[in-house]
Amino acid sequence: MDWTAGDRTEGVVGVAGVRIRPWSEDDLDLLRQLNAPEIRAHTGGSETAEQVLARHERYVRFDADGCMYAVVLPDGAKVGSVGYWEREWRGEHVYEMGWAVLPAYQGRGLATAAVRAVADVARARRTHRWAHAYPSVDNPPSNAVCRKAGFTLVGETEFEYPPGRLMISNDWRLDLTVPAGTGRPAPDADGAGMRAPAC
Repeated sequence: MDWTAGDRTEGVVGVAGVRIRPWSEDDLDLLRQLNAPEIRAHTGGSETAEQVLARHERYVRFDADGCMYAVVLPDGAKVGSVGYWEREWRGEHVYEMGWAVLPAYQGRGLATAAVRAVADVARARRTHRWAHAYPSVDNPPSNAVCRKAGFTLVGETEFEYPPGRLMISNDWRLDLTVPAGTGRPAPDADGAGMRAPAC
């Protein structure tokens, strides 16, 4: 199932019709493009060809713990990735979210629209209350995406990414029990009896 950015694009320019769709075998070239040094500068640098292929296989085969998506424009152009996955954070199970947009498409609000759309997917699962994102403190654009997408800044933290490398990140948190744009908890926020949508 594809998800669109919907009508929640206040403050985001030029995002009408942006959609996310589950990662597929056809997205390997996109992942290779997203492995560029300028895109990976805040996430440990470019990966080897073998690491990119392994990452692609993980994205294609994501299970019930999360999902990766391609960010797709109305004309079909694939311009980025966005996703969420389960992790433990400070003794609690949460979703972590991450994204990347090709340089030619940055600064247009596409990442914010994609993050909002993936937050809606995670919210619909009713599995975890919180989604977190951990952009480097030295990455103003990704921190701005968090703010515009409705996350709340918890504070700075040491974050290990890639494995074996500590960086100083901002810990941003989004309450998934609050329906988008309402500021109020959703009914049945504990998720009892709810089934998650397919990735």
